[in-house]
Amino acid sequence: MKHIVVIGAGQAAAQCAESLRRKGFDGALTLVGREAHLPYQRPPLSKKYLAGELGLDRMLLRHQSFFDEQNIQVRLGREAIAIDRAAQVVQLDDQSTLPYSELVLATGAAVRRLSLLGSEGAGIHYLRHLADADRLRAAIVPGQHAVIVGGGYIGLEVAATLRQQGMAVTVLEMADRVMNRAVAEPISRYYEAEHRSHGVDIRLGVQLQRFECDAEGHVRFAITDQGPVPADLVVIGVGVTPNDALAREAGLACENGIVTDEYCRTDDPKIWAIGDCSNHPSQHYGMRVRLESVDNAFEQAQTVAANLTGTPQVHHKVPWFWSDQYHHKLLIVGLSQGHDHMILRGDPAAHSFSCCYLKAGELIAIDTVNMAKDQMAARKLIAAHARPDPEKLRDITISLKDCL
Repeated sequence: MKHIVVIGAGQAAAQCAESLRRKGFDGALTLVGREAHLPYQRPPLSKKYLAGELGLDRMLLRHQSFFDEQNIQVRLGREAIAIDRAAQVVQLDDQSTLPYSELVLATGAAVRRLSLLGSEGAGIHYLRHLADADRLRAAIVPGQHAVIVGGGYIGLEVAATLRQQGMAVTVLEMADRVMNRAVAEPISRYYEAEHRSHGVDIRLGVQLQRFECDAEGHVRFAITDQGPVPADLVVIGVGVTPNDALAREAGLACENGIVTDEYCRTDDPKIWAIGDCSNHPSQHYGMRVRLESVDNAFEQAQTVAANLTGTPQVHHKVPWFWSDQYHHKLLIVGLSQGHDHMILRGDPAAHSFSCCYLKAGELIAIDTVNMAKDQMAARKLIAAHARPDPEKLRDITISLKDCL
C-alpha cells in the first residue's frame, strides 16, 4: 500500500492531507508535527487569540474527528530528525521510523533570534507558535511598558493588540519607515500615523544595542543608540528563516528554503516541499521566490495533492497577503520587486486607498488599505498581465477593472 508522509502540521500540511483524500488518495497518510496541537491557524496568534477574543477550538483547521474519519494518522509532539532517501524512510525523535512512498516537507519557518547582550533575559518573547502566544498573553499587564523590536507585519499587529490591552507600547525599527520591504511609502506613513494616533511610540532609524536586566534576570530596558527605553516585556519580530535543515542534511538542494521545480517537487522525485519552507519558480514573475503566506501554503498544498493523485499541475498563482491592525485591513496582491512606477489611487486621509505598482506599463502588484474592490479586481488584472492607463488608475472614481 502506498504511504504518503507529510512532515509538518501547519496550514500547508493540513491542506495537503485534506486535498489528497478529496482527490481520491486512499493509501496510508501520516502527518508529523512538532507541536502537541492539531493544525491551527497562525494569523490570529498576533491578534484575536493574543487578545483573548478567540479560543484554540475555533482556530483549529480540522478537529480530531475529521482526521479519524479520513483515516489520517497524526503524530503530534514528534519531530522528524533524518531522512534516508535510499530506503525511503523518515526517522523521528522517538527513534521510530516511517517508510514512505512519497514524502511532503511542510516544515515551515522559524523566527530569527537576536544574539545581543541580555537577549536571553526573562520577559523577552518571540511569536510563532501557540505556546509563544500563551506565554505572551500571560505577561500582558495594563499600564506596563512593552517594547516591540521590528516594524514589520508581526511587530505592528502585536503592537496594536498590546495597545488595545492597555499597555504602553514602543516600536523600534532600524529602517526609516515601517514595513519598508513590503509596502510603498504611503502605506508605511499611513500605518505609522494610525499607530501613533492610538498612542504607540514609533521610533524609526533606531539601532538596538542590548537589553538591560534586573538582578532576577528580567528585562527592564532596551538600550538603543538613542538612549534607554523602559521594557517590562519585549517582543522581537525581525523575520523568519525557512526550516530546511532536515532537507539539507538529506542532501536536497536548499537556497533560502528547499528548492523545488514548478510542480513543488525537490531534486528527489519522491520528495516535495510546500509552504514557508519552499523556494519555487514563479512563472508569472520569472524568478524564484519563497513566500510566507497562508494563501501560498494553501495553493501549493493543492498543487502537490493533484500531482500525487495523477493530475500534473504547475504552481503558478499570483500570491496575496494581508495584515489586520486596529480596524484597518491591508491587502497585498502580487510581488512589487522590480517595479519602475508607483501610482497612488485615492487619498490616505479618507482611510481607503491603494498603491499600484507598474513595471514597463504592466500592473505587477497592488497594496490596498480598506479597498476590497481594488484588490479583488487586481487579482484578475495582475494574472492577465494587464497594462492599465496610468491616468485612469489615478482617478478613484473609475473602477480598477475599467482602467485598461
